[in-house]
Amino acid sequence: MVSMSKTIGVLDLQGAVSEHIRALKKIGANAVSVKKAEDFDNLDGLIIPGGESTAIGRLIREQKLEERLRSFYSSGKAIFGTCAGLILCSTDESHTTDDLRLGFIDMEVERNGFGRQVASFETALEFAGIDHPVEAVFIRAPYIQSVGLDVKVLATFDDKIVAAEQGNVLVTAHHPELTEDYAVLNYFLKKISQTIKVRES
Repeated sequence: MVSMSKTIGVLDLQGAVSEHIRALKKIGANAVSVKKAEDFDNLDGLIIPGGESTAIGRLIREQKLEERLRSFYSSGKAIFGTCAGLILCSTDESHTTDDLRLGFIDMEVERNGFGRQVASFETALEFAGIDHPVEAVFIRAPYIQSVGLDVKVLATFDDKIVAAEQGNVLVTAHHPELTEDYAVLNYFLKKISQTIKVRES
């Protein structure tokens, strides 16, 4: 459970925004919508939600939020990319120039790696740092093809990496906001507290 003094923003351009805000509020977080550059002020952490990564990337550029996102990352504040957010956080160089990759985690990804919408599924996922199998929903989910040396793999499914972290950034291929199991969101809230301690030390 996070203190109400901690404020978590959800990037509100496209995708599963309201679902993240609802889930965060259920575990005691102060969750807010982030649409403009000034909305990043006073945030302790940020979620880049699932949706359509190309659409979200285009809107980030149209709303002139790319540099604000990069400065938020550079400040050491915690960022959590879920599904499409995972793709946006990658350093993947195989994408087209039309797609935005923020390069927050040293990894290459496979978009729609588990198939289209009809191939969506749920599973119990072993997740490093969480003491029980996590209820995980995969919808047109990507997976991580490869990671750099400084990336910690947190979960795999079918021999594919589906969750990882590096520094102040966490990513998952699944949607932690769509179940009543909030363990991964609580994991992110602990990460926020850790990054605050690092910045204040």
